[in-house]
Amino acid sequence: MQKIVIRSAKWVGSVRGLSQRCYSQLGLATSKKVEDDDDMIINPSMPHFDYSPPPYNGPSADEILNKRNEFLSPSMFHFYEKPLNLVHGKMQYLFDSNGRRYLDAFGGIATVCCGHCHPDVVEAIVNQTKRLQHSTILYLNHAITDFAEALASKLPGDLKVVFFTNSGTEANELAIMMAKLYTGCHDIISLRNAYHGNAGVTMSTTGQSIWKFNVVQTGVHHAVNPDPYRGVFGSDGEKYAKDVEDLIQSATSGSVAAFMSEAIQGVGGIVELAPGYLPAAYSTVRKAGGVCIADEVQAGFARTGSHFWGFENQGVVPDIVTMAKGIGNGVPLGAVVTTPEIAQVLKRRNYFNTFGGNPVCTAAGLAVLRVIEKEKLQENAHVVGSYLKERLMDLKNKHEIVGDVRGRGLLLGVELVTDRKLKTPASAETVHIMDKMKAMGVLVGKGGFRGNVFRITPPLCFTKEDADFLVDVMDCAMSKI
Repeated sequence: MQKIVIRSAKWVGSVRGLSQRCYSQLGLATSKKVEDDDDMIINPSMPHFDYSPPPYNGPSADEILNKRNEFLSPSMFHFYEKPLNLVHGKMQYLFDSNGRRYLDAFGGIATVCCGHCHPDVVEAIVNQTKRLQHSTILYLNHAITDFAEALASKLPGDLKVVFFTNSGTEANELAIMMAKLYTGCHDIISLRNAYHGNAGVTMSTTGQSIWKFNVVQTGVHHAVNPDPYRGVFGSDGEKYAKDVEDLIQSATSGSVAAFMSEAIQGVGGIVELAPGYLPAAYSTVRKAGGVCIADEVQAGFARTGSHFWGFENQGVVPDIVTMAKGIGNGVPLGAVVTTPEIAQVLKRRNYFNTFGGNPVCTAAGLAVLRVIEKEKLQENAHVVGSYLKERLMDLKNKHEIVGDVRGRGLLLGVELVTDRKLKTPASAETVHIMDKMKAMGVLVGKGGFRGNVFRITPPLCFTKEDADFLVDVMDCAMSKI
């Protein structure tokens, strides 16, 4: 990539290559000039997008922030020193109150699956809302059964009984309760660095102190995380799985209720579990009488590209699968899918969820599945995601601050370090680069226990041109630190 620097009205060119691409490919004539110290640097130009949002006449960012500080929970936090006031979205782009366009590479934390305000999903929501917004599952309505049937068809084996919830946390809570009822045991094996929710039991299964309050949390044992980058055994999944066996023998009665994990840890920093880990861990847990729960809240719904579900990348079939986020393209919706045998445990008492299976939400969910198939979004996630990962690897070869590039499809992570050998987290630098990227029109997520991982989870309609712009902006931002 060529960076043009202006000093004292005299052009001085300096070449800083990235993937053998240059700004001439991006269109220098339309690129923006922004001041950077004493220099004027021409930044990458955003891909053309033939759409203009309607005018915004609402309250200002300052007015919203003042009300938020007064009336909303003080626990709520926001990105950037000056938070964005986003008022409109269209496919892979977001617009602020001034009409400025941003490339959304975060997708509402892997939630916007088809694209912001996808017309097919919007139409399904509007049409259902006009007919019936809510009743109850005590009455019949085809929206919930149509979606349940379509969703079950996407899962392997005997996973075909669906329970709808309102979020991923709620889905994981239900899954854990079902596992305990089915097995008659109470011990749960989870992973260090995991995140499964912020309710009572899911907070227990979460393996990061920054997400755990000082409340009673019992019955959960956290195994060594099979992290190929920071883990003690590198990419040897079977060695990590031995710790699950050791935990069962040393910390439980020898029998457990369940093992719960993501195939790619999202909040934990897009950590893809070491190859071969899940088959070995599943085998050990099942020998101890437990069931295996796959948390697909972030990795599911075609995001990994190579498969529809994250767990499929490790060649396993869980006993219970939980999901949310991408399931409704932003609509509050989650689900638990399990086998008919395990599902029977909820008949022992009354189990009911007022909003689980709401007709508007399930109509949106069905529309999402149809869009994924019609627009071949899984294939796009694989093709564009593979291309993007290659470009990010080139970025790693250029910038010492990039310690690791990982993930698959459009679920990617870039970990920043100040020392590659020591893997010292570059937490402050991550915040700085993130802010620079926002100034150039790209929004990315941030995660990992140390807050030094860029989480790249855009809508699955992301294009190669979007990928180029994202990487070029990241390169430019890294060049400025």
